[in-house]
Amino acid sequence: MTPAPLAFLHTSPVHIATFDRLVRARAPGLSVAHHVDPALLSDAQTLGADSPRIVERVEAAMRQAAAAGARVVVCTCSTLGGAAERTPLGAGRHAARIDRAMADSAVLQGPRVLVVAALESTLHPTAALIEDSAAHLQRRVTLDFLAVPPAWALFQRGEHAAYLESIVAALRADARPVDVVVLAQASMAAAAEALMPYRVPILSSPSLGVERVLALLRR
Repeated sequence: MTPAPLAFLHTSPVHIATFDRLVRARAPGLSVAHHVDPALLSDAQTLGADSPRIVERVEAAMRQAAAAGARVVVCTCSTLGGAAERTPLGAGRHAARIDRAMADSAVLQGPRVLVVAALESTLHPTAALIEDSAAHLQRRVTLDFLAVPPAWALFQRGEHAAYLESIVAALRADARPVDVVVLAQASMAAAAEALMPYRVPILSSPSLGVERVLALLRR
């Protein structure tokens, strides 16, 4: 069996169908592998995403995906994306995080960026990512945050429609002046569609991220 050149590391199986669909739409016939480890996120919430134990486990999961034959391994969890992106995979292989392209786009559309998350532990890693993108792109950004903690309990119970509705409601109620909204978690992507039309651009990571990693594969 030919190894899949592209692999995703998820912390929930709900993401598999989303990323399969996005890849098929842009690269029909491309073989994709999925690795799911929900404990990585739950443990990161307890220990911290920068905990050496968590970083070690994220890197091990990324290397395992690469060892199975993937040339590009993508972490779809924003909380763990920093550790994943820094994982050395060896010559000819690339570690990536799905939200890097979203952060770059937000920086270019700023400077006032609103970061929205259902899981509060995602806010800091996403802020750090956007600030890193701003430094690389030599742009100034001002960050503001909207946490929707009740939404995460809905996601964990599998109530995905109610989860998205709670995010939509929180954003509709938020009137602060911003230039662009960033949905920090990949699971929020459908909320952007439900909010259209909206007063400013709303960015989510799956579509933008897949476009970037496919471009990386084609190099």
